[in-house]
Amino acid sequence: MPTTPAPPPPPPPFTTARLDALPLDPAYAGEMADVLADPALYRFTGGEPPAPDALRARYERQRAGSPDAGERWWNWVLRVREEGALAGYVQATVRGSRAEIAWVIGTPWQGRGYAGEAAKGLAAHLASAGGVRELLAHIHPDHAASEAVARAAGLRPTEAWEDGERRWTATGTPTSAPAP
Repeated sequence: MPTTPAPPPPPPPFTTARLDALPLDPAYAGEMADVLADPALYRFTGGEPPAPDALRARYERQRAGSPDAGERWWNWVLRVREEGALAGYVQATVRGSRAEIAWVIGTPWQGRGYAGEAAKGLAAHLASAGGVRELLAHIHPDHAASEAVARAAGLRPTEAWEDGERRWTATGTPTSAPAP
């Protein structure tokens, strides 16, 4: 009798000075739909704000893991510890020692340094918990805020482009680790 493989274990949580990065759970979909509700968040990436049910279904697929056994999908929601509210997410697609990363901070929490803090913490966490030694991100050339976040995480722009976005990379071990 065929069996359904067990979903992969969730990625370990991590913290930064002000944020708790919690492994993605479909139970966060309702609150995250509110966080991601501003259409301005999709100016550079395309798409539109997700409905709670669609977001829950996406979270279930992401949590089930990649169909490629050599690839790990690690996703975290970000909770602002002082407020107790979810404010965004970070994610990594990990293949061996390389990870493609992304981040989104909801509009009400932007301008407070949370994205840079989260991306820097993610880079350090991936190196320590996931053995990642190379980071990769794709950023729209007009998205100055995302470029600043990438720089905070130690990434630098390259001459490579994909779908109208510049590739940013970092190699080596980040110099700072996430807060305990």
